[in-house]
Amino acid sequence: MLHSMLGSFRDLLPIILVIAFFQLVVLQEPLPNLGSILFGLLLVVLGLTFFIFGLEMGLFPIGESMAQAFARKGSVAWLLLFAFCLGFGTTIAEPALTAVAAEAADVAAEGGMIPHTKNDMDDYANGLRLTVALSVGFAIVIGVLRILKGWPIHIMIIGGYITVVALTWFAPENIIGIAYDSGGVTTSTITVPLVTALGVGLASTIKGRNPMLDGFGLIAFASLLPMIFVMLYGMVLA
Repeated sequence: MLHSMLGSFRDLLPIILVIAFFQLVVLQEPLPNLGSILFGLLLVVLGLTFFIFGLEMGLFPIGESMAQAFARKGSVAWLLLFAFCLGFGTTIAEPALTAVAAEAADVAAEGGMIPHTKNDMDDYANGLRLTVALSVGFAIVIGVLRILKGWPIHIMIIGGYITVVALTWFAPENIIGIAYDSGGVTTSTITVPLVTALGVGLASTIKGRNPMLDGFGLIAFASLLPMIFVMLYGMVLA
């Protein structure tokens, strides 16, 4: 445990040094509430340590084992359904997505794009969350199909970003920034470990697939499709 805590502190050290340098050398001001900052840093180190333990003990093993079990079962339909539900469920639970959707609803209400009522703002935020969650579900399905079929990932990613650029010309201006950010917030603390474990476990089980070449790439699809879906969502609302 102590070794893991020291490792977590070492990972955070560059951020600490950057903040300390600009605060003390550039701004030439002491750190406000130093005691609270140090206590908060301790909590971050502890949280990061336990999070890594949780990944190694729970999320990675269960993701890989379930992917391998579905591959051995030989049912593509159940595997794809599992992939969709995993992508949808992990994304809808992402704290980062919830925060971004709520902030987007507040800004949209203040800008007069939606009525400034709690129900309308909740509907807007929940619509964004559901749209992104559905897109990630479909993204994981596409990624799993790529692993099964051996499709080249670079062609699929290039085609996806061409679609993003094309949609940017037609989507409402007020949704484009949110759409681009949606691709980033989906790949956070909950989604990444389980989806990565799914891809690696699946590629490790299927004959002729290399986990290093075929097992990774699901996160790329999970970042790409939300941009497309959210822009389409904005075009439907417009």
